Amino acid sequence: MAKTAFLFPGQGAQKVGMGKELVAQSQAASALFDQANQILGYDLKTICFEGPADTLNATNYSQPAIFVHSLAALEVLKEQQPDVVENCSATAGLSLGEYTALVFAGVMTFEDALKVVQQRGLAMQAAAEQAESGMVSILGLEVAQVEQLCDDCREEGEVLQLANLLCPGNLVVSGSQSACDRIAEAALEAGAMRTIPLTVAGAFHTSIMQSAVEKLEAALGEATISSPKIDLISNVDADTHTDPEEIRELLAKQVVSPVLWEDTIRRLLADGCDHFFEIGPGGVLRGLMKRIARKTPFENVTG
Repeated sequence: MAKTAFLFPGQGAQKVGMGKELVAQSQAASALFDQANQILGYDLKTICFEGPADTLNATNYSQPAIFVHSLAALEVLKEQQPDVVENCSATAGLSLGEYTALVFAGVMTFEDALKVVQQRGLAMQAAAEQAESGMVSILGLEVAQVEQLCDDCREEGEVLQLANLLCPGNLVVSGSQSACDRIAEAALEAGAMRTIPLTVAGAFHTSIMQSAVEKLEAALGEATISSPKIDLISNVDADTHTDPEEIRELLAKQVVSPVLWEDTIRRLLADGCDHFFEIGPGGVLRGLMKRIARKTPFENVTG
């Protein structure tokens, strides 16, 4: 029997029109968007459905949008393939997506998690506005090569480090904007196939986000956190955790720590997971899986 894992996408998967199809298919999905509007205090549904793109792409809006969309897609899967949902044995989410995984695993309620996600987005946006910073995707180099490039391109007082270890040959660095500009050129000179400056508010998963940690800790302190009902892999260390206070600490640490996504997938594979679902907008996680374990059965539930 297949051992199934659910994966949830992170920031960057958003696009105008997201959720329309889900709401048309499912009353439960529609109810989630309506509930989200009440919790957030603004019309998230209209922002998702109609944009404008500049608004949806802002960190403080895109994070709640992806979180709610992913759980709405999960509601559709519950209706269409209830046995798949009931028999899922493990879950993980990429950065923001970890909060969707937390709700699915029974660690947090939808309302509590959405309130935390709202504050997380606001805090990360505010931290990003305090310094000129960014992120760059580097394709075609090894981890050790990129770490050396970070050391070479980082000048005194600057931040530059690995932020997302996504899959073989797909790494993201994050830091001071000037350092990001230098490494984008230096990586190509070192043999990278391509470097892509990312359209994000700032240097996520670095110390530049440190001012967001205190605000996030306060939001997490207001949430009830329980032990997960299934295995849930943390972004911070690619390991499972059952202690609620430990989970709370790791979630705060996550915004200033690299996302160990390849290690997370390899942990799930080592634990026997042999069938994966990406639940939420886009298809980024499926593309990453093809670089980690190409033949692994993988399905998308997007809407």
